[in-house]
Amino acid sequence: MKFANNILLIFFLLGSTLFLFSCKKEDGNTIIAINSSEKIKIDSLQKYKEPFRPQFHFSPEKKWMNDPNGMVYYKGIYHLFYQYYPDDIVWGPMHWGHATSTDLIHWKHKKIALFPDKLGLIFSGSAVVDIDNTSGLGTKENPPMIAIFTYHDMEGEKAGRADYQTQGLAYSLDEGETWTKYEKNPIISNLVLKDFRDPKVFWNETNKIWNMVLVAGDHAKFYTSKNLINWTFESEFGKNIGAHGGVWECPDIFKLKVGDSNEEKWVLLISINPGAPNGGSGTQYFIGDFDGKSFKTTQKDIKWIDNGADNYAGVTYNNTPDNKRIFLGWMSNWLYARNTPTKNWRSAMTLPRELSLAKINNNYILKNTPVEQFKKQLVSEFSKELLSIKPKQKINFTYGNFNQSEIKFKAASKNLKLVFSNEENDSLVLNYDAAQKNFSIDRRHSGIVNFEENFGKKIHTTAMPNIISETMDYQIIMDWSSIEIFLNGGVYSFTEQIFPNKPYTKLSIQSDEKQEIKNLTVHRIKGIW
Repeated sequence: MKFANNILLIFFLLGSTLFLFSCKKEDGNTIIAINSSEKIKIDSLQKYKEPFRPQFHFSPEKKWMNDPNGMVYYKGIYHLFYQYYPDDIVWGPMHWGHATSTDLIHWKHKKIALFPDKLGLIFSGSAVVDIDNTSGLGTKENPPMIAIFTYHDMEGEKAGRADYQTQGLAYSLDEGETWTKYEKNPIISNLVLKDFRDPKVFWNETNKIWNMVLVAGDHAKFYTSKNLINWTFESEFGKNIGAHGGVWECPDIFKLKVGDSNEEKWVLLISINPGAPNGGSGTQYFIGDFDGKSFKTTQKDIKWIDNGADNYAGVTYNNTPDNKRIFLGWMSNWLYARNTPTKNWRSAMTLPRELSLAKINNNYILKNTPVEQFKKQLVSEFSKELLSIKPKQKINFTYGNFNQSEIKFKAASKNLKLVFSNEENDSLVLNYDAAQKNFSIDRRHSGIVNFEENFGKKIHTTAMPNIISETMDYQIIMDWSSIEIFLNGGVYSFTEQIFPNKPYTKLSIQSDEKQEIKNLTVHRIKGIW
């Protein structure tokens, strides 16, 4: 049917869902209006509806949060502990906050798990379930959940001592509800090493022993134990390899298969602050081999798990079903983490992601994509099999709130620009440059950017040599104050915070050459609170 003003109303069915959108032409450009199936309400007084509050990412009920800690799955429950300060929205004396989930998407806030004591603040660490009660802190019938963490002695640090960080242990006999500190803490003392912290512990099934990796300033250290209490130093790694622009933090190590082959490699994660490619905080990874005592790699280049500015201190779950390797990161950057424009609460986690290994151009690549459970949050709003773009033409979409949506499509590996905007003239620009083979995110005018000079200072550009196919798959996920982008199934990923004055309601897709957009979908994402 044709209507006045060159407007075409289109109705079509996809499955059992009825889509309604209008389409018109202006100055050679196409405007497509997508009718939103739900109005989004932002209310500064309503809990979980405050400005910028993530609607489907984990954030604390109130106050400050940073690194994810103690991530472990047990009896159908995913436990997330995290660095937490319950008295302010800026960093302070660290506790372990606690939340649980049955699907990694919906979360229940729990009471604080670990409090500072005379040995120090409770910094980052990990948790395991001691199924065989090797520690003797529980029973085989009721195995203990064990948390191993870093004690940080603030007085020792202020006094200029080097031994202000040691490793402590706590245990729970009620599946993480309540915790008891080990009476002989610390379990690993430190006499000379500064920045000696963030232990990641796991059961090495091949060697039948507990492994630990922690960091000491500019390198990682590996330990073994039979009982989680007495630890033997085995080796160190990294003094002369990888990025060293700042302190090494939050290590993790795990084994993955390479694609569909029978080859297996070990992955070592190391967060670093500062020294990331887009400034401040970031997480690098190494691919190599681990015999239970030492890690070795032939890797020469520096690899980053995420190429955006706001994915830091991420680690993976222990004991996950089907041996899936599930990653969660802190969605912020120490350059400006204390100053982001939120009230009552501060910081969120990335979407949980499943990690996998691929081999591209004879190069090992760690891919990451949202966990499968995320799909259950999606509600179809728009679908189009083919959109043709002429050179210099724009296809403009209008929608009630792109800041709670997923956009997916396939395009040729040609120049392509996406611009999200609103009536406040805020704009977020994503750009793929085929000639340079790079992808950029420009948030300089994305909304509120002046809370810290480093936030909106420059365009973030990433070289992408591993894009070798003739097509590119785009998955773009936006929440009220974040964007996560996954290209070609997570060969490259980007995570960035954004603080638009109002939700983005417009999307322009454009190219300076002929381009075809295939299998375009727009989904509304259901909130979790």
